Amino acid sequence: MVTTPAPAARNQDRPVYVIGGGPGGLAAAAALRERGVRAVILEKSEHVGASWRRHYDRLHLHTTRKLSGLPGLAIPRRFGRWVSRDDVVRYLEKYAEHHQLEIVTGVAVSRVERTEDGWLVRASGGRELAASAVVVATGYNHTPRLPDWPGRSSYTGELLHAGDYRNAKPYAGRDVLVVGVGNTGAEIAVDLAEGGASRVRLAVRTAPHMVRRSTAGWPTQRTGILCRRLPVALVDRLARPMAKLSVPDLAEQGLPRPTTGLYSRVREGAIPVQDVGLIDAVRTGRVEPVAAVESFEDGKVVLADGAHITPDAVIAATGYRRALEDLVGHLGVLDDRGRPTRHGRRTDPAAPGLYFTGYTNPISGMFRELALDARKIARAIAG
Repeated sequence: MVTTPAPAARNQDRPVYVIGGGPGGLAAAAALRERGVRAVILEKSEHVGASWRRHYDRLHLHTTRKLSGLPGLAIPRRFGRWVSRDDVVRYLEKYAEHHQLEIVTGVAVSRVERTEDGWLVRASGGRELAASAVVVATGYNHTPRLPDWPGRSSYTGELLHAGDYRNAKPYAGRDVLVVGVGNTGAEIAVDLAEGGASRVRLAVRTAPHMVRRSTAGWPTQRTGILCRRLPVALVDRLARPMAKLSVPDLAEQGLPRPTTGLYSRVREGAIPVQDVGLIDAVRTGRVEPVAAVESFEDGKVVLADGAHITPDAVIAATGYRRALEDLVGHLGVLDDRGRPTRHGRRTDPAAPGLYFTGYTNPISGMFRELALDARKIARAIAG
């Protein structure tokens, strides 16, 4: 990895600035470098892969090693089929070094502005950096979203976002409520149950689609790749009998089958939960599904079904915001939910040369799509 001092504003030498040193930013910079385009990564932390370094300890990629490599460097076989968090970080470090990427750490970008002949990137320390193009890759999971539940301040137990959870050790012997049944909430609930929590409840607002990570050696990711080429209604119909064959009915345990189609939910942004132990944990009672959290009252948690419970700790796996408004919101390139209106190689007509990568949650795997987008973006800029 090549780390250089932050350059001053330039009029003649204008590189492509890539904002974010996670997998999306690294992949885009490597693909650009391969095409002879100078790309400079601006990373606000002191290391690449900062968000991966903060994830909980037991996290592994839910996609296979073979289908998760970034352009120009495969993930080593020794990392296994399902790559651990620490090995993902090692891979990203090696990736930056292998491609000799130009990375400036400790620089936070505050605003991107259009100029007559390109772009101006405003960053910490009063930096004003002239760019020929800009790739925004600050990440899908950028800013933790903690709901402003009524009465939240009255809760006297421990309340934290899932982004601050590391492992089950601090919760041994304690009663814990996990809020949210996405992949993060499901995995944290299992981690707590296996790690010695005295009771683990999982607050569910909408019953999730659940899939096995692999069946008879066939990874679910490959099915997701195939499904992207099929009509939504057809995938919904095919998924129902497959779910009944592979996932037991957990309605009696409080986790009924969803009533909406699997791919319809994906198109709305809800990725199926890949089972890493939740099915067995619910079936055996080690994780108890309960109704969604509505509010807090007199130090208790009030659920949607009217129940009042008093867990020792509440872990909110309630997602993240993209937090792009301050950076590019003034350019008219975000929709009403704060997501880029264009993605990958496509740019907004009002903002030519401004690219976004990593702001979707694809069923085919995030790393795989980041790799595909990187090559497309590099081809568009070089062309």
